[in-house]
Amino acid sequence: MKELFYLEAVNEALTEEMARDEKVFIIGEDIAVGYGGGGVFGATRGLFDKFGSERVIDAPLSESAIAGCAIGAALVGYRPIVELMFGDFLTIASEQIVNCAAKMRWSLGGKVDVPIVYRTAYGGGVGAGMHHSQCFESWFAGVPGLKVVLPSTPFDVKGLLKAAVRDNDPVLVLEHKFLYKRLKGPVTEDDYIVPIGKGDIKREGDDVTIIAMSAMVQQALEAAKILEQKNIQAEVLDPRTILPLDEDLILQSVEKTGKAVIVHEAPIIGGFGGEIAAILADKGIDFLEAPIKRVGAPFCPVPSSPAMEQFYLPNAEKIVKAVLEIAEAEGGIHKCYTK
Repeated sequence: MKELFYLEAVNEALTEEMARDEKVFIIGEDIAVGYGGGGVFGATRGLFDKFGSERVIDAPLSESAIAGCAIGAALVGYRPIVELMFGDFLTIASEQIVNCAAKMRWSLGGKVDVPIVYRTAYGGGVGAGMHHSQCFESWFAGVPGLKVVLPSTPFDVKGLLKAAVRDNDPVLVLEHKFLYKRLKGPVTEDDYIVPIGKGDIKREGDDVTIIAMSAMVQQALEAAKILEQKNIQAEVLDPRTILPLDEDLILQSVEKTGKAVIVHEAPIIGGFGGEIAAILADKGIDFLEAPIKRVGAPFCPVPSSPAMEQFYLPNAEKIVKAVLEIAEAEGGIHKCYTK
């Protein structure tokens, strides 16, 4: 094992997959020579020098064109990786991703593969303002033919990205920009993948399940430490993939704890937490001992003010508050905790 920053793990995954398969290429804005080489965040740094201009392609500033040309390349046997500079620009590329890439296998009777990775930096916490900080994962989780992954650790982002490159369907990889140069963790030096569609228990506990996505996993783990001081053992579950979703793992965990708090950075209204809550209500109602709680952002644009952005974002304190509301409710956590 070695320690890598989240961003370094992304770069290593791209490098390894391009070296493994000459049909893999990457296309995006300023990814070859812009910003000193490597894109606005540096995820592709060094790839141009290793693989050249035919496999590391600087494209015009048109997300729709970039997303669309990857479809043609995939249909003739290549495995394109598209870098969209910010997740907010998925709105511009969505016509190609949603109405073309995701439906191509269906429209051609299952006779084609469409191996495209659409990867982008998304989420808030870095003061990038309302047009560069949004979380759109729930929009794309309702698109048949697409897969959507949200890695929360360096190990997971490398393994899921490598799995996405090898997948024969289009995969949207949402890399949280706040984690790029802030989160460091162990990554195995062996070639490995993290299976798409398999969640992970990041921390075991018996009293409540905190289901958290992307950067919120780190906030959930911090909340679990605080709750432990109050005699509450929280289990932290990271779905890692929301399309397809590991329903079995979620149900098994909540069956054990009897309680669930769902956390995501996107606004609660319309957020993916509502889908998870619906699954629990439909398939897990018999073992729920307390109301399901959701923690997310308020229903407003991401503030441009850094101070207001911190007020807007979910955090460990808000997660703890939600868990304690369950603990204090009738039929909640059936043991004393220290206030």
